[in-house]
Amino acid sequence: MQVSENKRYNLHRHARLSVAPMMDWTDRHCRFLHRQLSRETLLYTEMVTSPALVRGGAMHLLAHDVSEHPVALQLGGSDPVELAQAARIGTEAGYDEINLNCGCPSDRVQSGTFGAVLMRDAARVADCVSAMGAAVDVPVTVKCRIGVDEQDSEEVLPEFLARIIAAGCDRVTIHARKAWLKGLSPKENRDVPPLDYDLVMRMKQLFPHLHISINGGVETLDQALDLLDMGLDGVMIGRAAYHQPADILAQADRRVFGQDEDSNAEAAVMAMLPYIEAHLTVGGRLNQITRHMLGLFSGRPGARAWRRTLSEGAVRPGAGPELVLAALSHVTALAPVAKAV
Repeated sequence: MQVSENKRYNLHRHARLSVAPMMDWTDRHCRFLHRQLSRETLLYTEMVTSPALVRGGAMHLLAHDVSEHPVALQLGGSDPVELAQAARIGTEAGYDEINLNCGCPSDRVQSGTFGAVLMRDAARVADCVSAMGAAVDVPVTVKCRIGVDEQDSEEVLPEFLARIIAAGCDRVTIHARKAWLKGLSPKENRDVPPLDYDLVMRMKQLFPHLHISINGGVETLDQALDLLDMGLDGVMIGRAAYHQPADILAQADRRVFGQDEDSNAEAAVMAMLPYIEAHLTVGGRLNQITRHMLGLFSGRPGARAWRRTLSEGAVRPGAGPELVLAALSHVTALAPVAKAV
């Protein structure tokens, strides 16, 4: 594991655009790829449970490359003491932010009394935030839903936010849907409950000093910019950033953060080659990385051949960077390749 050099980032600024924590997707290889497309966007780990770190000693879950920064560790848990210990472990590993998951609706998470079920216990969440904040010297943030099941979100969400603010949280990401803990699968909970962007906007008006990012249903960079223009402080994008990473991230540094240059997918591929070589050298497999690269050329001529070449070839023994270059040869360059970031 490589640890950051205690560099302080303006995370409120970087949180203007972030990539959502997604189980089985936003692993360290995915984050390294995303960082080649955007220097500025805030990246998040998959959710790591506090018991896994504190009781299980699963330090491998914290592995990351120094180039991923700014990067936040998302924790799942509900015990203030254990979460404080896990937060301390995370900061010692070099993470720039600790985020508490109060939004995941899966059965496994519910059985551990954390995730979206914590929307029912704002006092406990406040205790967790307070304990983590006392244990670390990096920001402690929360990702939540607008409510769960039959809760009245207009009543529940303001109380929830007021409690975590009082506990020391000054930045929150709100997934603008309820979570239905019974009757809907985790997949259905990402799509079926209706979005309520207006409620999130009202929370910004009610708590003007709270940095609020919105999550849920954002599919394009244009849509993210519209939401920022409406007065929200940040936008978190999930599946679109994963499946079409260049569409979301290649222009983000310029359009969201005011930088001078865009990146592009070709440059990102070339920047990945040394990383791939290093991964293979220590016994890793090519498909562990390339599975995150399949959507890089989404919508472009040759994208299907790119995906097919990687999908079929990366699982074969001995597959390496030459396969990635062969896949890239199927894609017609539309513009000069920019510098890798």
